[in-house]
Amino acid sequence: MRKKTNRFLFLGLTMLAVGSTVLTSCSEEETYAEQKERERNTVNSYISNAGIKVIDEATFEAQGYNTNAAENEFVLFRNTGVYMKIVNKGCGEKLKDGESANVLVRFREYNLNDPNTVSLENDGQFFYATTYDEMSVKKTSGTFTASFITSNVNPIMVQRYGSTSVPAGWLVPLSYINLGRPTAEGDKIAEVELIIPHSQGHAEASSQVNAFRYVMTFQRGI
Repeated sequence: MRKKTNRFLFLGLTMLAVGSTVLTSCSEEETYAEQKERERNTVNSYISNAGIKVIDEATFEAQGYNTNAAENEFVLFRNTGVYMKIVNKGCGEKLKDGESANVLVRFREYNLNDPNTVSLENDGQFFYATTYDEMSVKKTSGTFTASFITSNVNPIMVQRYGSTSVPAGWLVPLSYINLGRPTAEGDKIAEVELIIPHSQGHAEASSQVNAFRYVMTFQRGI
């Protein structure tokens, strides 16, 4: 009788342990809504800690589609969740409707979960870099499409994330900056800073529901 009682006690304790493990596992799994909330909190925390001044699109338009870089001013595009600071609009002209161009991009990428550490860059010298990622861009009825070019050198973004798809957030500045090549003293290429939520980022950002920050320059290719 004692053996039977002990066996039932053992089974009961085992089932309790299994049930406890399942409940713990379920409680540790974030829902998508919780992941997005975590991401929003991370972005808001970064904005606060970095002393960023956020303006809306109406203010951005009233300022001639400029941000005040000296005040660390970013415009928030509410339909995408992308934040953008224009450091320099650059020489040259904006991409015209129906026009295609090869665009050279130099960048530093930061995962906002570790905002002070560069997670990826295509050259440590950045502004003076002789290497870059190149993408083919087309503007159609005000909408930009793009893909990374791999015919010459495989872009760092393709090597790291395994796709020729350009993150949608990277295309946001193209409506407001010029694409040119410096030809005279004082000419500068376009420079922006972006905070891109997972929905506008690369595959890893999307799968992990993480926001990334980019410091980037854009230059028209040959």
